[in-house]
Amino acid sequence: MSDSETKTKLPAYTIKGLTKVYGEGPTAVHALRGVDLEIPQGELVVLLGPSGSGKSTFLNIIGGLDRATEGTVHFQDQELTGMTDSKLTLYRRNHVGFVFQFYNLMPSLTAHENVELVTEIASDPLNPDEALNLVGLKDRANHFPSELSGGEQQRVAIARAVAKQPTVLFCDEPTGALDSTTGRTVLKVLKDLNEKLGTTILIVTHAAATADMADRVINFADGAIREVTKNKTKVNPEDIHW
Repeated sequence: MSDSETKTKLPAYTIKGLTKVYGEGPTAVHALRGVDLEIPQGELVVLLGPSGSGKSTFLNIIGGLDRATEGTVHFQDQELTGMTDSKLTLYRRNHVGFVFQFYNLMPSLTAHENVELVTEIASDPLNPDEALNLVGLKDRANHFPSELSGGEQQRVAIARAVAKQPTVLFCDEPTGALDSTTGRTVLKVLKDLNEKLGTTILIVTHAAATADMADRVINFADGAIREVTKNKTKVNPEDIHW
C-alpha cells in the first residue's frame, strides 16, 4: 500500500485530552475539559450545545485559530498542538476553509472579486466562477454584497471558503443570521459540497433540527462531549424545520 493510500484511511482528526482554560485561579473559565474524539474523513458533522458549552472553542482549536491548554490534536498524521505559528498558518491556508455567522465580505468588491481574493493565496484553487457556480450564484458574480440577500451573501462566503479546495470546512453558526427558509438553502449547499467534493464539514449550530442531516452529531455540555451519535438515515435539508 502506498503512502497516499495509507493517508486517506487516517481519520480527519484524532483528539485526545483536549483542554482549554481561560484565565487563572478561582476566576478561570474551563471552556474544554479533556475532550476525546475521532472524526472520520468525508463526513458532515454537526456540533450541538448551548452557548458556553465549548463547541466554538473546540472548532477554533482544531481549525488552528486558537491553542489548547492541554491535550493533542492530530490532523491526519500531523500534530497541530505542537506546531509553530507559521506552520499553523500553512495548515489553515492549505487545508481549512471557514464560514462564520456573519459573512465578512469586502463591501467594495463584487462576489467574484471576494472569492478571487482567496484563490490568490491557495495552492490549487478553483476558478472563482466555478466556486460561485457550486453554490448556485454564477449569475450574481458581478453583484456587490449590498446588492445580495443575506442568504446569497452567505453562499458567497461559502464559495470563498470552498474555492481553496479545503480538506475541511468549518462552519460556525452559518444559518444563525438567516430565516429558516434561507437557512435551509445554505444547508443544502453544504450538503451538496460534502457529497460532490468529499470535503469534511463541521457545522456548529444552536438549531438542533440541523442534526438530522448529519452523518455524525456531537453534543457538547459544560466543556465536554455529552454524546456522539451517528444517523442511520439522513434528512434532506429542505425537510428541516426550526
